[in-house]
Amino acid sequence: MSVLEREEDIKVAAIAVVAGLIYQGKRLLACQRKAGGPFGLKWEFPGGKVEAGEKSFPALCRELREELGIEVESAREVFRNTHRYGAPPVEIELTFFLVESYRGAVTNRVFGQVRWTESEELATLDFLDGDLPLIDRLVNDGLG
Repeated sequence: MSVLEREEDIKVAAIAVVAGLIYQGKRLLACQRKAGGPFGLKWEFPGGKVEAGEKSFPALCRELREELGIEVESAREVFRNTHRYGAPPVEIELTFFLVESYRGAVTNRVFGQVRWTESEELATLDFLDGDLPLIDRLVNDGLG
């Protein structure tokens, strides 16, 4: 049995994660994790884990309320990606939503910093690996 076959036989835990793409004009909100925590100082889009029994859209609403203090009114799914992290591996099933409308002012409640970024700047930030296929699409093709 090859090493590759053995790696494929490893049971992988799957975690559903949602994230919101929030625009202010043409600028997109990017969030940097705090130093010292998991994936410290990495950039990401706001969001988090879908809880047991929870659907994706309610999870997105809850996470953005907790992290940014906003109430999502409407959002639509625009991108999906699956990425494996760590050893033993954990598979993250990411669902990205374009937040079309929300109430409230974006307030940083949990991140090291938040920043409104131009699409060209996204590729210069040290994003989590699972976000990179979306970053590539946003920089090169946009969401359309």
